[in-house]
Amino acid sequence: FHSADYVEFLHRITPDTQHLFSNELARYNLGEDCPVFENLFEFCQIYAGGTIDAARRLNNQLCDIAINWAGGLHHAKKCEASGFCYINDLVLGILELLKYHARVLYIDIDVHHGDGVEEAFYFTDRVMTVSFHKYGDMFFPGTGDVKDIGEREGKFYAINVPLKDGIDDTSFTRLFKTIISKVVEMYQPGAIVLQCGADSLAGDRLGCFNLSIDGHAECVRIVKKFNLPLLVTGGGGYTKENVARCWTVETGVLLDTELPNEIPENEYIKYFAPECLLNIPNGHIENLNSKSYISTIKMQVLENLRCIQHAPGVQMQEVSSTQLGANYIQPLMSQITCLGGWFLIFDVSQSHAPSQGEGTQREGACGSFEGKLQCTMQSKYWYCNWLFFRAGSA
Repeated sequence: FHSADYVEFLHRITPDTQHLFSNELARYNLGEDCPVFENLFEFCQIYAGGTIDAARRLNNQLCDIAINWAGGLHHAKKCEASGFCYINDLVLGILELLKYHARVLYIDIDVHHGDGVEEAFYFTDRVMTVSFHKYGDMFFPGTGDVKDIGEREGKFYAINVPLKDGIDDTSFTRLFKTIISKVVEMYQPGAIVLQCGADSLAGDRLGCFNLSIDGHAECVRIVKKFNLPLLVTGGGGYTKENVARCWTVETGVLLDTELPNEIPENEYIKYFAPECLLNIPNGHIENLNSKSYISTIKMQVLENLRCIQHAPGVQMQEVSSTQLGANYIQPLMSQITCLGGWFLIFDVSQSHAPSQGEGTQREGACGSFEGKLQCTMQSKYWYCNWLFFRAGSA
């Protein structure tokens, strides 16, 4: 997917040498929102490698659900970085899934439009992209109008749900369920990729929605009920303690495990003080999404869905990895075994909650990437603390 020259530049640029490449920095949109930092390429290898391997495990039926909370960097483009996204792991994961599935559904609940993924598949009907996001008021990245529906063979296969400030749980989850249920009915995907950006939560430093963690997690619950191969990633999130809370609860949802609201004692408990609770209060931003506005958006989306070919067919054939751009992916994967990409693989065919000393967690072949996510199990519950405090994907 990514151009070879762009990947090669990411591989060799360092903070100490960037002053020598001012033209290339401008060409590849590096700097400001996409700074060059130490071990940048290693960072890309870790999160992109996790998503690619997660997709491969789904393809090989080694699991039903694969989670890479370090992934979900949805703004990166073919030849440039954007919004703290350098390599678009979601596109690479979807390309991997397309080797085994005729149709893949991509769903994005980050507060920012999933523009990089939409752009990558704008001209094909083999991937349907559905993005729920804030739109207007010069909000980054400025794309994602309801009228943007795809082109050529991809016409009507890009779905955008533009929202205004302050949307709450009730409005968001009702709209999400209505649209996604119809999408799955009409499109009949073979697999789903769900980007769970946590900057759509109330209280996010860059967000402007009023979603609680329960409301955000309800979207995950809705998607899980379709019982399709599911790849779940993280994404944006700029109030780090709430990001950890959110993805902990959603890990529980994917494991059919209800977690108590009290966070157990651990070495990172100070980040969640003084309440030390999983749930966060709803936001108090004025909800500018009137019932009439929500109804209009819903009707426009459903009308566009009526225009698509029901479950479009595709002639499946053996596709070489080179054709799918593996020559660009390989540099990302070349060192992933020794670097260790941290991700979780869950086999939810075992519906019971894990008891003490038992679990359905299976560590990825790449090994545990320590310092990125800490999982501690007390009694039968998993608690996840997001420890790598990066300025996550916008």
